[in-house]
Amino acid sequence: MPENVTATMANTTKQNSAKPKPVSVAKKPISYADAGVDISAADKSKHRIKMLARKTFNKQVLSEIGGFGGLFALDLEKYPNPVLVSSADGVGTKLKVAFELGIHHTVGQDLVNHCTNDIAVQGATPLFFLDYLATGKLENSVVETVVQGISDACRANGCALIGGETAQMPGFYGDGEYDLAGTIIGAVSRDKIITGDGIQVGDVLLGLPSNGLHTNGYSLARKLLFDVAKYGPEQYVNELKDKTGAALMRIHRSYLSIIKKLINGEVVSGMAHITGGGITENLPRIIPKGMGAHVDLASWQVPPLFEHLQVLGKVEQDEMMRTFNMGIGMIIVVPAEKVKKAKAILNRANERFHIIGRIVRGERKVSYN
Repeated sequence: MPENVTATMANTTKQNSAKPKPVSVAKKPISYADAGVDISAADKSKHRIKMLARKTFNKQVLSEIGGFGGLFALDLEKYPNPVLVSSADGVGTKLKVAFELGIHHTVGQDLVNHCTNDIAVQGATPLFFLDYLATGKLENSVVETVVQGISDACRANGCALIGGETAQMPGFYGDGEYDLAGTIIGAVSRDKIITGDGIQVGDVLLGLPSNGLHTNGYSLARKLLFDVAKYGPEQYVNELKDKTGAALMRIHRSYLSIIKKLINGEVVSGMAHITGGGITENLPRIIPKGMGAHVDLASWQVPPLFEHLQVLGKVEQDEMMRTFNMGIGMIIVVPAEKVKKAKAILNRANERFHIIGRIVRGERKVSYN
């Protein structure tokens, strides 16, 4: 056997025969709280959360908060041929602004309203909601404030908060930070589902105004306002006609009420919730093959927030349209012969709107002028 191989085998044998190093052990008992997870604090918060959830309950809720799963009985008289519609989403980096300002009530409303809009465009009515909040260190007052916002929005949208999860994950989030997400379940009768399949060339696009950024585009907005312009969250900015933080924290509005009125008026061919991806990415999701959409950018006044963001970052128009909602949070596609009726419904509801374009022949995409 070669000498170098013999030497290697000898070294390996010597290493294997070495005694293992002694394992260090704690000098005193260590609890889960010592590792950063305070079960006692979580228990204290549960009672308050249960009370907030109960405020959203109706006769279809068959369980209490705290079980392994939430129970909800579907009303088969109301939905004789039911289809369940679901959506899950989060608040995103809008939370970073909430942390800076110490505002936690509105983000719960953002979450519920966003999810509600996602299923409402398919004709669904919200039934129940489940939330997920993860944080490094549990702060009862913050958690309760977030859940209060979720509870308020659930009641406003007619759905029950029947469960969720509050996770303590020490070392995963920075001090004072958390993540927030949720899932909504709704129902619609099979013959009432709105898919956009009935959209035709010549249909009119009605745009409903947004409150601001809603819950999308915050990574770019924060970079431009805080890193490029060096604004503080409490700083009043003339171009925004508001403080920076206030402009960014405007609540993602729910369109459920006006959507129901339009559906009941039988004037809807399709609907698009304008979220991440802007009009450019969201409107084509409901347009049938062989058609596209043409949008007139001069048909509505873009809010100052978006105009100022574009100036600060010298952002190209195409990039703006595929990042932000640009002041249009919901698009309703209406047959041309029903536009007059749709306008009447919107006016009776005191809902502002803009005629922003039409469905045209072509590829499944949006063109602008």
